[in-house]
Amino acid sequence: QVQLVESGGGLVQAGGSLRLSCAASGLPFSGFSSYHMGWFRQAPGKDREFVAVISPNSGSTNSADSVKGRFTISTANAKNTVYLQMNSLKPEDTAVYYCAAARDRLKLVVRGEYDYRGQGTQVTVSS
Repeated sequence: QVQLVESGGGLVQAGGSLRLSCAASGLPFSGFSSYHMGWFRQAPGKDREFVAVISPNSGSTNSADSVKGRFTISTANAKNTVYLQMNSLKPEDTAVYYCAAARDRLKLVVRGEYDYRGQGTQVTVSS
């Protein structure tokens, strides 16, 4: 059974920081290292938005323009965990943040789709 479990969300003031974690288990094929891991977010009344992606094998990353320079995605491969370090948070970053896994990187980045997704964690940034 595949599980992606997010943690680390919460309420923070504008300019503050949070670190989200996503622990993955049960991924088929060759497990965590064979998937591209990403973060999406969805604010109330808005479409789901791609935030960042990382390929655990190569360490290659990509992120949305809206978070470049503020958010950093990373992994701890030995722990099958992906992180999203969020700095200089803004009220417009308020959303539910979802961890996702896909074997096709373009599926995540271009089509906004995934093979597996977590339940999400709420991030609220107050002004």
